Amino acid sequence: MGNHHQRMMDKLVVEPGTIAHLERRAAGETLDLGDKLSGQVRSEMLATRLGELHNRLWAEAKRSVVLVLQGMDASGKDGTIRRVLSGLNPQGCTVTNFKVPTDLQLAHDYLWRVHNNAPARGLLGVWNRSHYEDVVAVRMLGLIDDEHCAKRYRHIREFERMLHDEGTSVVKVFLHISKEEQRRRLQARIDDPAKNWKFQKSDIEARRQWDEYQERYEEAITETSTEWAPWYVVPSDRKWVRDVAVAELLIRVLEQLDPQIPDPEPGLEGIVVE
Repeated sequence: MGNHHQRMMDKLVVEPGTIAHLERRAAGETLDLGDKLSGQVRSEMLATRLGELHNRLWAEAKRSVVLVLQGMDASGKDGTIRRVLSGLNPQGCTVTNFKVPTDLQLAHDYLWRVHNNAPARGLLGVWNRSHYEDVVAVRMLGLIDDEHCAKRYRHIREFERMLHDEGTSVVKVFLHISKEEQRRRLQARIDDPAKNWKFQKSDIEARRQWDEYQERYEEAITETSTEWAPWYVVPSDRKWVRDVAVAELLIRVLEQLDPQIPDPEPGLEGIVVE
């Protein structure tokens, strides 16, 4: 993908064993992509390439990819799914929105519902929120203490290692927005009747705890960015930057996998369909 692509990856990745330092990462930066028009042109090119690679993954049906999206309220998880996956074969995709656990899910260990939604071979899966709610939101609610959380970090690292070893590449993205950009987006949800359904009063309460949420996310990202499943912190104040960055990440992983179209059945040569 070239030198520019590698520089972008270097900016986004949280190297295993290092601190995420969210406060040092500018949510509004452009990643040297130029202006919005340049970004949109690039997005169209990336969409074509992503579609080609996704088709090969679907046809090969031997490995899978899961995109994990985490972020504060209004960080753009839904928009990322809608825009980056636009044009892909729906048969080759799964999207899971992890909301408040059901009684059935609560009757199992916390990773059960997540593992149950891992993409099958040949699929690109997307997790809108994920098992990271069980070390961030759950901890914010006081349902687990520091000692229990440390155990869960270990569980998660090994869970993701197992997925990786069994053929599922885990792409973890934290959509990083500024507090001011979140304010604007939440206000838009209140002011626009077509967006009212997106707003919940609990969003305001979570916003009051902004600093603590940032600390919890930073700790979770730092503790679970590994060689087999590193974290990427994507600046998301500008939606077009976010879309380009996430598409580039998916393309990078798929190019590393290099899925192949299966060989045709023997004896096809000379067959004429009448």
